Amino acid sequence: MKLESGLNLLSGVVIFMLVLLAITNVLGRKFLNIPVPGYVDWTEQFMAAFAFLGLAFCQREGGHIRMDIVVGRLRRRPLWLAEWLSILFMLLLTTALIYGTFFHFLRSFDWGAPNWSTDSSIDIALPLWPAKLIVPFSMAVLWVRLALQLWGFGRALRDDADVPVAVPLIEDPATQANKEAESVVGADG
Repeated sequence: MKLESGLNLLSGVVIFMLVLLAITNVLGRKFLNIPVPGYVDWTEQFMAAFAFLGLAFCQREGGHIRMDIVVGRLRRRPLWLAEWLSILFMLLLTTALIYGTFFHFLRSFDWGAPNWSTDSSIDIALPLWPAKLIVPFSMAVLWVRLALQLWGFGRALRDDADVPVAVPLIEDPATQANKEAESVVGADG
């Protein structure tokens, strides 16, 4: 999905911007005795972006840390059932997180306030609502990805398919190591 890839790219850009901000802060403090005003406030805002924007992309790629000791030994229907149940649990948890984080955003957002916010950072009074809105938005994108994967595992379970559609598949450690080696060799040419 292009949205997931775009949000993941945006997350990387935010990390790069945070690195540039840190360099500017250190060099400004060291050589000019002028640190970046509100450095901690800006860092807090950036953290929400890079921590959450890539969630759905990581789920799509199967990049989250998993414990595959038991599930890795399952095949076909038992595996699809185990995956379906875990995705259902994640979907329910994500639904609760969207609900809670959206109301957390609403508490900091005020349509009538001059800067649309009654909640701001301590040092330079940055409004906190943009960072608080990133969380439920990113969770909603993750929710759509999880719903798609729930459908994919449900379809594979129903049809007893060899390979489900729209889901990441578990790779054994040897396959993962080979892919990583190929990506390193490919980078060197």
